[in-house]
Amino acid sequence: MVLDVKGKGHREINDAVREAEEGIVIENCLGQRFIGAGMSDKSITVNGVPGNALGAYLNGAEITVNGNAQDAVGDTMNDGKIIIKGSVGDAAGYAMRGGCIYVKGDAGYRAGIHMKAYKEKIPVMVIGGCTGSFLGEYQAGGIIIVLGINRGDRRIVGNFPCTGMHGGKMILRSDCADTAFPGQVTAKPATDGDIADIKKYITEYCRLFGYGEKEVFDSPFTIVTPDSKNPYKQLYVPN
Repeated sequence: MVLDVKGKGHREINDAVREAEEGIVIENCLGQRFIGAGMSDKSITVNGVPGNALGAYLNGAEITVNGNAQDAVGDTMNDGKIIIKGSVGDAAGYAMRGGCIYVKGDAGYRAGIHMKAYKEKIPVMVIGGCTGSFLGEYQAGGIIIVLGINRGDRRIVGNFPCTGMHGGKMILRSDCADTAFPGQVTAKPATDGDIADIKKYITEYCRLFGYGEKEVFDSPFTIVTPDSKNPYKQLYVPN
């Protein structure tokens, strides 16, 4: 089913998506927010640029965007898959608690902020390019992978990565010699075991976006993990 959304609001769009009995292709999208919010059993392809909170509270649906997306992609996402064939704005994966987000290009500020995990749910976000500042801010669980493909002389992450991080892990395809991390995390060269743990996600990224695995894996990787589960304890509990 093809749905032309020119001039339509998000409520009308999402009502049509829910009623569709098969996969739906959204044409002429231009900034409409909340597309696919809370959906669990749909396959949605977006041609255009969706607005904020694409796939918010997603619960199992799959969304593919043939282009860029704006802020808060996958906000509080619970399950499913979001594939962005361009770049994303700020706060991608905000409070994400399950499922996978794959971004071919770059991400703005605060990607992965408040990402968390619960029991068997381990959210994963793979960003193919570079990210802005505050990557993984207050990260409490899950996996953030940044590949820095075609970054040239740009840093793979901006300033203040992992601020307040107290769970999960981050894998950066770089030796991170030019990156300053806060004191409550440990950044060290990733081992073969670390790479084996996340290989399937990078392999899927390469499959989705047409990159060669050998080229992507032939690089130093850095793993970042927190040293504390409660970095701000001293603010609330007497020493």
